[in-house]
Amino acid sequence: MNALGGLEIFVQTAQSQSFVATGRSLGISASAVSKSISRLEARMGVRLFQRSTRTVRLTSEGEEFLQRCRRILDEVQAAEDHMSAMTGRPRGRLRVGLALAGGLPLPVIADFMQAYPEIELDLDFTDRMVDVIEEGFDVVIRGTDLSDSRLKSRPLGPYRACIVAAPGYLNAHGVPSSPADLLDHACLHYRWQNSGKLYQWPFKQTAARSTVGQLPVAMICSDVAALLYMAKAGRGIACLPDFAVRDALADGQLQTLLTTHLTGASTFHIVWPSSRQMAPRVRVFVDFVVAHFARGLVIEKAG
Repeated sequence: MNALGGLEIFVQTAQSQSFVATGRSLGISASAVSKSISRLEARMGVRLFQRSTRTVRLTSEGEEFLQRCRRILDEVQAAEDHMSAMTGRPRGRLRVGLALAGGLPLPVIADFMQAYPEIELDLDFTDRMVDVIEEGFDVVIRGTDLSDSRLKSRPLGPYRACIVAAPGYLNAHGVPSSPADLLDHACLHYRWQNSGKLYQWPFKQTAARSTVGQLPVAMICSDVAALLYMAKAGRGIACLPDFAVRDALADGQLQTLLTTHLTGASTFHIVWPSSRQMAPRVRVFVDFVVAHFARGLVIEKAG
């Protein structure tokens, strides 16, 4: 079992290319990760990683070893899945990738944990497009279209962007009637955590889209909840997903602007590797999320 634990740490490190990220994911210290890798290398008599001050990268021997380790761990997981299916109680670790979606998935996740207490959830929140297979995810919920033939997916429901502001702000500064009017307003922006780029407000017309790069910057943040708070506090105009502003619109804390100038809806999907046999824990998670996710959305679920 200690050997298997060492292999899991090795595979996780190969995927993250970071002792710190691996430790954070597994709930151990970076030094414990480093020591485990060093013990593995000493036992095998080969160097598995090239280390630098910022990253670790696989050697050619490490690349070959990684493929074998994945097959070993897949066999162990398949054995666990088989026993889980026999007992009729899904169990085991489930690694889930989730978009930074203003807390949208959390009520569904909480209910799933109550319904399936023997499944251990490992949740990874990020705004980047993860590689589901290479990074070892069992399932990912994301708000983008499926373009990878190695994956299967099911739609969870549509959402769209809204430009919003507090009534108090609009009373003080006026209501913009066109995208160009935003040049005279305080604009609150979202920054993608992975790329560092600002989210581009999704205007339809070319002329309106050219305005985006000129929008004033009153604030930039990388957290949807913080952006929502500042908009409700009357600090400026923000572009946020409809599910994040639903309650604030309903109770009058915010109002929508320029709705006819924005593009249509996108769709959340749940995706998983098509090459793997669908484990019981993955199947019940997918079915549960498909059944319950749309309750947090504004637009009625498609299909």
